[in-house]
Amino acid sequence: MNKQELRTKYKALRSELTEDEIENLSMEVANQLLKLPIWEKSYYHIFLPILKQKEINTEYILHILQGKDKNVIVSKSNFDAHTLEHFLLTDTTVLQVNSWGIPEPEDGIPIPENKIEVVFVPLLAFDKMGNRVGYGKGFYDKFLAKCNPETIKIGLSFFDAENSIDRTIPSDMRIDYCVTPKNTYIFKN
Repeated sequence: MNKQELRTKYKALRSELTEDEIENLSMEVANQLLKLPIWEKSYYHIFLPILKQKEINTEYILHILQGKDKNVIVSKSNFDAHTLEHFLLTDTTVLQVNSWGIPEPEDGIPIPENKIEVVFVPLLAFDKMGNRVGYGKGFYDKFLAKCNPETIKIGLSFFDAENSIDRTIPSDMRIDYCVTPKNTYIFKN
């Protein structure tokens, strides 16, 4: 399937999930993440879920990161340039939900991409080669392209992998892992 077909398919599948299912599946994803060899790092970027899109609730992952005393980074979107600015999440960070439903920091301590060691990546679908489909604006592709080559990119999904995604392009950034409630896919060499 091509990206647009996959967006339609997975938005429909997500729309069928109840709030309880989202919470339970999100907790299962967080528990699967604990098995990955990523916890010795210091700087972790996490997305905050768009509730109306029924995204994975990353609060469980946030609790793990805070419990392990990690530096947590969240982003603010620039919709004109389709880019992200990154800020350290602290006890004093004020989060505001933007017009797209994305919780974002109002401001804070900026963190450059080259300091981020692990990125939890939102997606709608992914395939068995580590390609991902997002909402189609390229925010994360641009962001991940600026990260260090050794930055670990981890997709989070309620659903298992597609065999392949048709018509990927060179600027599509692949993920190293994708974690679902029951499976962990490894794409990293």
